[in-house]
Amino acid sequence: MARVSADPAPLFVYGSLLVPDVLRVLIDRDPTREHAQAHGWRVITLPERVYPALIPEPQATAAGHLLTGLTPTEWETLDAFEADIYTLDRLALTDGGHGWAYTCTDSPELADQATWSPDGFAREHLTAYVERCTAWRTRYEQAR
Repeated sequence: MARVSADPAPLFVYGSLLVPDVLRVLIDRDPTREHAQAHGWRVITLPERVYPALIPEPQATAAGHLLTGLTPTEWETLDAFEADIYTLDRLALTDGGHGWAYTCTDSPELADQATWSPDGFAREHLTAYVERCTAWRTRYEQAR
């Protein structure tokens, strides 16, 4: 799922990667970030999962952050971390810029899912999710 290395566009995050604690576990730091939006996209709750998906929806606008300055090693780690349901797509942002995002463009059955709540995620799932990410990172580093 590696991005095109010739394109320096940053990563648009909209779900669990919005949380600095999650990023610190995965890549050992919280990268420089700024608020961003992508028109034509919606962040939805995935069935039986605590993390969301970004799906195309013409009338919606997804809010998130743009992470800049990611190293090639950090990109590799994030690509490995993201579930197989995602593809890495280059999105147009509302400010005229671009960013890469992990999306679910080939899943029309997800269109009826509820909008994902970052506050609900933080309140109900964050502690356990960070622990899962820590275990994942340990396995990932051992396999490298």
